[in-house]
Amino acid sequence: MIPAKEEVQCLLNQLPDDITLEDIQYHIYVRQKIDRGLRDVEAGRMISEKEFEKRMSKWLEP
Repeated sequence: MIPAKEEVQCLLNQLPDDITLEDIQYHIYVRQKIDRGLRDVEAGRMISEKEFEKRMSKWLEP
C-alpha cells in the first residue's frame, strides 16, 4: 500500500499546473471513493444488479 502522502504527490503530478484547490480536493475525494469501492469488492461487500435496481427505484420514482 502506497503511503497517503506519496499517493497525493502522484496525483498532483498528473494534474495541470493551473488547477484550483477545489479541483484538487475533488480529485482526492474521487480517488478515495474509488479505493473504497475496490476494497468493498475485494471484501465481498456487493449487491446484485437486481437489488441495486430495487433500491434505486425508491429514489427514482416521481
